[in-house]
Amino acid sequence: MTRCLYSVLQMGGMRDLQRSLSRRHVREFDRLAIEQWGVPGVVLMENAGRGCVDAVEEFLGGVSGKKSAVVAGVGNNGGDGFVIARHLHLRGASVAVFVVGNAEKMTHDASVNFAILKSLKIDVHACADEVLSGFAERLRGFDLVVDALGGTGISGSLRGDLAVAVEQINAAGRPVVAVDIPTGLDCDTGTAHEPTVKAALTVTFVAKKTGFDAPGASDYTGKVVVADIGVPFQK
Repeated sequence: MTRCLYSVLQMGGMRDLQRSLSRRHVREFDRLAIEQWGVPGVVLMENAGRGCVDAVEEFLGGVSGKKSAVVAGVGNNGGDGFVIARHLHLRGASVAVFVVGNAEKMTHDASVNFAILKSLKIDVHACADEVLSGFAERLRGFDLVVDALGGTGISGSLRGDLAVAVEQINAAGRPVVAVDIPTGLDCDTGTAHEPTVKAALTVTFVAKKTGFDAPGASDYTGKVVVADIGVPFQK
């Protein structure tokens, strides 16, 4: 019988694992999914992005005709955002993608999905200083903003363009969907470092994150939906 990843994680010495994932558990889950189950990272990314769009459709009552801005970093959370942008586009939304960070440092799986966006001629913008300076005003023209900037790997206060982007997202006052975790919220402690994205909906993957139960964390996560990424995880 195939064991679920919950059991495998416990066998690896993570006896503290509950029905939530810390930053360490997230890394180990991804490693086991790729190395033991043979699920490529790009497939996990595809499943995560599609699951997020399913949740967004239910949350908004449909996305066709809606204007959506995907604000993405250059790591795997940004790669999830690129998948989300593609599926929003395929479901009839008008999509613009804003990339914060050096595209030359993009992870492999993110770069695969970024190339697909370009081949589909989806509107993509690099968030240089001149874009970020008036970013909030630009985002006010969208029905939805997707936060795919950071992910669970971020700890401590944001700096530089990433911090500015988060400040501008919050200033725009549009409904925000956070991908896996609001950027700036600590995965383990639930501490909302300044600044932290304030989301109306957080679509998290596999299981909720440990920090979501911290006092005040729900002010930043909004409603939390857990999306399946195609690998078994149950007690």
